[in-house]
Amino acid sequence: MPLLELQNIQKRFGGVTALRNGNLTVSAGEVHLLLGENGAGKSTLMKIVAGIVERDSGRMLWNGQEVFLRTPSEAAAMGIAMVNQESLLAPHLSVAENIFLGREKRTGAGRFGMVDRKGALELARHTIAQYGFPLEPEWPVSRLSPAGRQMVEICRAIHHGSSLLIFDEPTSSLSDTETDQVFRIVRDLKARGMGIIYITHRMNELRVIGDSATVLRDGETVHSGRLAEIGTDRLIQHMVGREVAQIYEREHLEPGEPLLEVRNLSVESTKLKNISLTLRRGEITGMAGLIGAGRTELCRAIFGIDAPQSGEILVGGKPARIRSPRAAVQAGIALVTEDRQVSGLALRLPIGSNVTLANMERISRLGFLDLKYEARAASELGRKMSLKASSPAQLAGTLSGGNQQKVVIAKWLFRQSNIFLFDEPTRGIDIGAKAEVFELMGELARNGAAILMVSSELTELQHVADRIVVMRQGRISGELPRGCSQEQIMKLAVMEVAA
Repeated sequence: MPLLELQNIQKRFGGVTALRNGNLTVSAGEVHLLLGENGAGKSTLMKIVAGIVERDSGRMLWNGQEVFLRTPSEAAAMGIAMVNQESLLAPHLSVAENIFLGREKRTGAGRFGMVDRKGALELARHTIAQYGFPLEPEWPVSRLSPAGRQMVEICRAIHHGSSLLIFDEPTSSLSDTETDQVFRIVRDLKARGMGIIYITHRMNELRVIGDSATVLRDGETVHSGRLAEIGTDRLIQHMVGREVAQIYEREHLEPGEPLLEVRNLSVESTKLKNISLTLRRGEITGMAGLIGAGRTELCRAIFGIDAPQSGEILVGGKPARIRSPRAAVQAGIALVTEDRQVSGLALRLPIGSNVTLANMERISRLGFLDLKYEARAASELGRKMSLKASSPAQLAGTLSGGNQQKVVIAKWLFRQSNIFLFDEPTRGIDIGAKAEVFELMGELARNGAAILMVSSELTELQHVADRIVVMRQGRISGELPRGCSQEQIMKLAVMEVAA
């Protein structure tokens, strides 16, 4: 008998249909992947399971019995818990206090009894030890990494007797080491008989962690079954409604003259050594390498964040003294950073302000900002990039990951940059948004821009890049043409580099 079964779930918010036909079946001891683009209905479906949102129609069966959950407390009492992408813990409290928050044990009678802090610490230590988590019950949550906070939420779920745990994009902001920790936890929970629903956009995680998969598109379940019985390309086609080849499809042009040349660049603080690289007009140069190879560090050096000890940078064939991001921007260089929410956007500012942030001079009139011009420019770029937003006044922090990335790119388009450094441009966005980002990059190349695309997704590099440069240990270990294999890329990524 399935642990959880959802049948024809429907949900509307005002005039918008979020779910029209949501179906999902999860068994105990199974990791069930929930896939789909942003807006497909995944979060709404899981909020219904977790008691956060009430369904309009359809059936939810728990161990074969129909249930209707109205609050998260009801879901928790039944054995359902959710580990959210953004932690909902109280950062000013300790690990132990967060584990038992709302369910504190008290000494003495009634509600006037004192909280049993010593007992809570002992119970928390026992729960943590059960799974070998690198936590101490006394630690304040504010000092924990994102992975550490997720471990605390998992401890909460375990202690409260959950038998179904929902992970919502658990690795989107984690390092590779932290991601491996999450995978270990999920496998351990599965081995103990817990049912797991795992939401992810990372296609390389599917086979590593999942047993079965359900795909939602436009609020409807379009596929459900065992992972072993379907290929990744077919899953992607279910998610976006078109062939995989169309997602990466772009016109490969004959490259023009060099727009940026890096010659024998070395940065002592980041261990970059003798880097030489040329970016040409109309060409997308891919950059591969393992974590720590120096790819992000090279982007930072070109953009003037980290000062080089030796070497030179030429822009348009002329030496350029780039010792700060301001100098890089004035030279026509744009950096689309790896973490758009930290260093790419001002999340609390409107879309319009973010778009014009790198070129305020263009909207200045006699010392005043022309906000009408700003709104018109942001609207025009938004239409051009198919930005899904209510207006330029919408706060950037309220957008989906894919739309946030479009705003970052729009900022540099408004600046009229012609050299683009894309550092992991598709991290944390769904497959449909990836296709739109690739299309934007292709259009930039057609319009004469030179592009460096850093990516850990080898499939992206193979399809999108015109050539691939590989880094290892702060050096360039080789270059490969379009059409090369992933084995060739990885060989250069792990081989020793000649001094």
